[in-house]
Amino acid sequence: MTARTTVIAAAFVVAASATAALSANPMVGGAPMYEEKNIVENAMNSKDHTTLVAAVKAAGLVETLQGDGPFTVFAPTDDAFAKLPAGTVETLLKPENRDQLTRILTCHVVAANAMSDAIAKMIADDGGTHVVKTVGGCEFWAMAKDGKIMIKDGQDNVATVTIADVKQSNGVIHVIDTVLLPAM
Repeated sequence: MTARTTVIAAAFVVAASATAALSANPMVGGAPMYEEKNIVENAMNSKDHTTLVAAVKAAGLVETLQGDGPFTVFAPTDDAFAKLPAGTVETLLKPENRDQLTRILTCHVVAANAMSDAIAKMIADDGGTHVVKTVGGCEFWAMAKDGKIMIKDGQDNVATVTIADVKQSNGVIHVIDTVLLPAM
């Protein structure tokens, strides 16, 4: 191998490594998200999603969200849950409120593998607002502002996608900053 061939080969390896790094999943809650793991496996590793994981367990949705999917999950952070009125999370986690908790959580799930570019296209194609129908029977509205995707819930709360396109073996997670609630 000549010196020139070695330099070209080394440049190719560096370029390939950079391309692989750019296509890698983002870190979420200080943890790497692995595309070969499912939604629950990855969420359990995120220090920003401990409330969501506890809620999924309390609602009995672990097995469902470990299933084949595909699922798109708009995953509220612990800070998003903290924005709810005091005592709300504790009340929802009680066994007697399991149905209400399940409804709220399944309103964060869409039965599709919707990456942010596809969502942005649907928003644009629909004139700026796209209706999102969730597994929990909620209808929310996807919008875009300043390059960010936002979801407006049934109570006029607006969640912003803070980390998009976290690929999973059974779908995709979009991290959001507000808990989505069904219409009253």
